[in-house]
Amino acid sequence: MRKNSNGRESYLFDRATIADIQRAANDGIYKIRGFGAKRKVPHFDDLVFLGASVSRYPLEGYRETCGTNVDLGTRFAEKPLSIDIPITIAGMSFGSLSANAKEALGRGASSVGTSTTTGDGGMTKEERGHSTKLVYQYLPSRYGMNPDDLRKADAIEVVIGQGAKPGGGGMLLGQKISDRVADMRTLPKDIDQRSACRHPDWTGPDDLEIKIRELREITGWKVPIYVKVGATRTYYDTLLAVKSGADVIVVDGMQGGTGATQECFIEHVGIPTLPAVRMAAEALKELGMHREGVQLIVSGGIRSGADVAKAIALGADAVSIGTAALIALGDNNPDLEEEYNKLGTTAGFYDEWQAGDDPAGITTQDEKLAARLDPKKGGEKLANYLKVLTLEAQTLARACGKSHIRNLEPEDLNALTLEASAMAKVPLAGTDWIPGK
Repeated sequence: MRKNSNGRESYLFDRATIADIQRAANDGIYKIRGFGAKRKVPHFDDLVFLGASVSRYPLEGYRETCGTNVDLGTRFAEKPLSIDIPITIAGMSFGSLSANAKEALGRGASSVGTSTTTGDGGMTKEERGHSTKLVYQYLPSRYGMNPDDLRKADAIEVVIGQGAKPGGGGMLLGQKISDRVADMRTLPKDIDQRSACRHPDWTGPDDLEIKIRELREITGWKVPIYVKVGATRTYYDTLLAVKSGADVIVVDGMQGGTGATQECFIEHVGIPTLPAVRMAAEALKELGMHREGVQLIVSGGIRSGADVAKAIALGADAVSIGTAALIALGDNNPDLEEEYNKLGTTAGFYDEWQAGDDPAGITTQDEKLAARLDPKKGGEKLANYLKVLTLEAQTLARACGKSHIRNLEPEDLNALTLEASAMAKVPLAGTDWIPGK
């Protein structure tokens, strides 16, 4: 038997790369999956807080409060959206998710006083009925969009791009186009659905300004108008969105998840969340709009209270979670290991959200699978998770001597790597040096 003489695996052509080339050669089509980027890029883990000691005193957790409330849409809206915690639920469509999952998200978010978001495909009675604060996404596809639902929402989010696929449209495969999904989207059943990569009725920021005014007139200028962009040219996109009249900017980094898109998009388009926060915050500061005029929501890879606190310290007013919320509901549950094995994967690795055969009943339209998710229990789990994130973020803010989490600032942070220091524009730990400055 011939043996490998050097025992070394190629860096460029490792086993995963070879397997992907062979898959492409056999199938003749690009790989589609859900979840988000799996490559390692600089993230919030590369930052640390500078806790208070002598030069600054910490707050006592059992005696001194640390506020977490945020008002979103204070610029033009008659009724800003007030949330009790700085964590919201990102847009995930009915179609990509089951009706029970949408209900669970609404229940969990409402019980802790925060908002959830519709996603593509329109508003379901389950989500509106169990969400005390609901943001309606206005996407290029306009699937399920109607003025009556717009008026039922507590805020409107104009989606220009998504972190997992900036510059690309959405995707919902035919096996998830059930009778109800088809009816809501005015689509044929069982046929793959592709959303447009851009809105059909504008080509630039001047047209966006017209569209925002149109949405304000439809809703009587009552609710906030968000603009969501995938993190790419974040500084300029933020400037132009504010110029167009947005109340809130939502920036989604490349670690953001998706129900389904080409893997080449997920891994190779966009920039990490870490630099995107600072770029957006700097644009708002240049316009004199940071914190008070226009609010900034950041999403893409938020997992812990530490991530929440660091994003806010870098300039965000709030964060949004998607993938983490699904995991809290029960996605990739080890209790379902045998069923994941039958699908050729294992708990913790399942990312075939587009397939519609999710054993947890979350990313599916199969009625039997969807029935496995109890929306009440799922909502309770999500609420527990959101409470933990908030408590962790408060703990870190108090350690830095802050009486409100939004008082955190870049000066409370140091970076552990050169890349994180340059991207976040905070000093490398133990120095006063920021690469590039």
